[in-house]
Amino acid sequence: MDATRLQPELQYQFARSGGKGGQNVNKVATKAELRFSVRESALLTEEERAILLEKLAAKLTTEGELVLSHQTERTQLANKEKVTKKFYRLIEKAFEQQKPRKATRPTKASVAERRAEKQRKGEVKAGRKKVEY
Repeated sequence: MDATRLQPELQYQFARSGGKGGQNVNKVATKAELRFSVRESALLTEEERAILLEKLAAKLTTEGELVLSHQTERTQLANKEKVTKKFYRLIEKAFEQQKPRKATRPTKASVAERRAEKQRKGEVKAGRKKVEY
């Protein structure tokens, strides 16, 4: 899916931010906040909407809105570009298909290593017992 097609539905807000900038920080609204309503998007199909609602559930508000912000740069434009890139990466990652895992057997070396580690831990624990004379 091409996330850039969602550009018309992105809403930006700007506020004063902390961080670098000296006195400029107190007077200029450089923090960029991006809002995208997954539930109300006209550009998403029902399938795409369901995928985003499921995969981004932890990042969505109760109204189904994705809110991202960026404030590390000194200019509003740079922060806007960074938050937009962050949004595109997040959407692209949500639609990535995970490769199915191929089941494999552990190698002889890894089995031997695991057993040796278990043996060593057992000896350490045995050494903690009280010694009776």
